[in-house]
Amino acid sequence: MEKPSSKEIEVTVISGEGLLLSRRRPVKKNVFVTVRTDPFNSRSTGVDPDGGSYPAWNEKLVMELPLHARFITVEAHSGTRVIGVANIPVSDFSGGYLPDNYLSFLSYRLRDSNGEKNGIINLSVKVKGSGSGRMRASCSRPWMGFRGGC
Repeated sequence: MEKPSSKEIEVTVISGEGLLLSRRRPVKKNVFVTVRTDPFNSRSTGVDPDGGSYPAWNEKLVMELPLHARFITVEAHSGTRVIGVANIPVSDFSGGYLPDNYLSFLSYRLRDSNGEKNGIINLSVKVKGSGSGRMRASCSRPWMGFRGGC
């Protein structure tokens, strides 16, 4: 049986906060978000026509996440201009103690092209499970240890 080279993820882009075109100039309209799992795999939300600096999308993007990926990249755009970027570690929503199909709600600081803070992006991420019932982590068993003597 071949091992899969990727997993399916659902990224729901919820909203943005405090997005600016420059240090003091707020975004007026037409903001959208692009999510990239690698240079060849990206999805974008629709445009929020009048959300301004506090846009809301609540849009689900289903995409493939390569098993070798360490980050996903989230970019906020206004027209052709990139407002801000956040690199989200895959370990924040997958692996370790998180089971498949676990819904993680995340908020990240966006950075502009100069590395300056430029708003916040709110999203949720779910790594779709294989349906085999196998989980990477489970809380159903109590801690198994030994008792020390007094």
